[in-house]
Amino acid sequence: MATTVLGLMSGTSADGVDGVLVRFWGNTQRPSWRLLNSAHHPYPVDLQQRIVAAGQGKPLPAAAWLQLEQEITKAQAVCARAADPKNCAQLVGCHGQTLWHQPPHLQLLGSSWQSLNAAALAEMLQKPVVSNFRAADLARGGQGAPLVPRTDQALLPAVGGWRAVLNLGGIANVTLLPPAHGPDQTKPLRGWDCGPANSLIDLAVQFFSAGARSYDQDGSWALEGKVQEELLQQWLKEPYLQKAPPKSTGRELYGRQDLEARLLSLKKAGIEAAADVIATLTAFSAAAVAADLDRGIKPLELLISGGGCRNKALMLQLQNRCHGVWVRPLSELGIGHQEREALAFALLAWWQQRGFAAGIPSVTGAKRCGLLGQLVRP
Repeated sequence: MATTVLGLMSGTSADGVDGVLVRFWGNTQRPSWRLLNSAHHPYPVDLQQRIVAAGQGKPLPAAAWLQLEQEITKAQAVCARAADPKNCAQLVGCHGQTLWHQPPHLQLLGSSWQSLNAAALAEMLQKPVVSNFRAADLARGGQGAPLVPRTDQALLPAVGGWRAVLNLGGIANVTLLPPAHGPDQTKPLRGWDCGPANSLIDLAVQFFSAGARSYDQDGSWALEGKVQEELLQQWLKEPYLQKAPPKSTGRELYGRQDLEARLLSLKKAGIEAAADVIATLTAFSAAAVAADLDRGIKPLELLISGGGCRNKALMLQLQNRCHGVWVRPLSELGIGHQEREALAFALLAWWQQRGFAAGIPSVTGAKRCGLLGQLVRP
């Protein structure tokens, strides 16, 4: 029997909520599916600014945290109604808005904060809602991220060699899908956070435009500049970028404080022009991905999703630095750049309902497989 699921995703860039309405049926592990509708609801500018500030560690009184959660939840509901105007969904999978992500360290379990009032969302939509997807994996000793690789494996066909899927949101995260045949066919699924994608670029654009621009539209500013390659190569030696997977990160590492340190190092190197700074940060995001692929399994192709798809400078840097890899948009396979992650959380909700263990130790480093997500009913 087919189930119609609404998936909602709001990423590290905090630009808004993506929603998809999708129907799943058949084999649980590799379901048949059909995308019925999609929508994007941008956050109001003030809400986006407060989310980013909170994610950078700005102290807030308790009442302000509760107000922020309420506004985020309402924005999820607005997107849900736009993606499902005929109220067809039987189930909702909602990631919530990540405010802070803390991977495991030494003997301490990791933690991850996705702001959402799932019970309120269930009441607003009058539908069961699955949320808090990272908590169980973190409790099992995993990174709690990325969670999308397992859904990529279920939704995308395997090919004759390794296939990579890269999401360019605030953070760049990659999935490596084993080939359909050959000696690597039985190798485990892989996935990790490579480093920054748009987080530092967006912050730099906001800084140099004095808040007039929130991102580098089409990568036009970066295309005007020159990359400071020598300094970029030094950045690639930083501890997180040298760390082997499993690994995950967010604004706690690649946020405003990190940007300020990089601006200082660029200034010392004589690079102060906005276009050159933004070009170097854009190249850095691509270089971190290319370096990870060079150190490990080299895929045949790299399928790109996320808002970074629209950044021509970032796409050009990926094509130039990922030698011997076919770089192309995931949309060529029928999944739009803003649909992939919302589709993933729809599938994760469907899996939770079916009792399917979607947590994968080969990706997150958890001690064992297990269920992901918590269900609340209206």
